[in-house]
Amino acid sequence: MTQAGGPVVVIGIGNEFRRDDGAGPAVVASLHGRVPPDVALTITDGEPARLVDAWTGAALAIVVDAVRVAGPHAPRPGTVHRLVLDRPGSTAERTASSHGLGLDDAVALALALERMPGRLIVHAIEAGDLSQGRGLTPPVAAAVATVATAVLDDIAGSCG
Repeated sequence: MTQAGGPVVVIGIGNEFRRDDGAGPAVVASLHGRVPPDVALTITDGEPARLVDAWTGAALAIVVDAVRVAGPHAPRPGTVHRLVLDRPGSTAERTASSHGLGLDDAVALALALERMPGRLIVHAIEAGDLSQGRGLTPPVAAAVATVATAVLDDIAGSCG
């Protein structure tokens, strides 16, 4: 599956040993055997340089991550947000990654290095529990199937 002559990569960010932080890897795991063979599936801890390396050269990069929502609203675990990012400081700053450095840092780095993918789509799942331990909370686990379907739709829509 390619868009504008380049590859597609799906990147799950997270740590399966920090409860809901494992949402990104869980989505990627659920996609094995369901995507075309030329779609790369990868998991990373979200460190900006590793993210940039994972999406460099991609026509379409789809990132899935658990997030904590910043602002006055209470978190709604399992709520899914779909963002299309093309520059730092865009809609992404309304959420905060569950990792030390955010996706905005990776986008800023990629822009500085001229290593942005042709298109970047982020599926952010609001986390409820980021404590040590395995297993997603029920609302986040339910969101995994929803996001996997949305990612498959993004991939199908990238044909052309």
